[in-house]
Amino acid sequence: MEGAPARYVARVNEESDGEDANSSVQVELRGVSIYTHHGVTEAEREVGQRLEIDVSFDVPECDAVLTDRVEDTVDYSQVCDIVVLAATERSYRTLERLGHVICERLMERFDARSVHVRAAKPEPPLPVTVGEAAVEVSLHREEPDSDPEDPEEPL
Repeated sequence: MEGAPARYVARVNEESDGEDANSSVQVELRGVSIYTHHGVTEAEREVGQRLEIDVSFDVPECDAVLTDRVEDTVDYSQVCDIVVLAATERSYRTLERLGHVICERLMERFDARSVHVRAAKPEPPLPVTVGEAAVEVSLHREEPDSDPEDPEEPL
């Protein structure tokens, strides 16, 4: 992977309601720096530019919180591979579309309930100086509807 190394963060959120405790892991990669060919203008797509991509997603069932085994956790290099491939395999006109593609692929691969992607152009081709131009895209898996015929209240 090109550029500065990404920062990896994994947080565990535990929700306890008595004896049954549910845990989920929030995985974050920040600062994935990739040279790409995305943009509205032909010049942007031809010459290319660096993008900075941040991703975060939840892993509802991560056995590593109990086992401490590497093979039971999310492989950060796989996350980077998915992001890099999505950003380099073809050219998109909008960062919104690129962000959505990354969200879909991470959601599918890691069975995440939600994925958040931020894609930024550190030096956007604008007529004025701008620190960066960025978009954020989130994708959430719909929870199954509860059956109105089968209320969970005791009789």
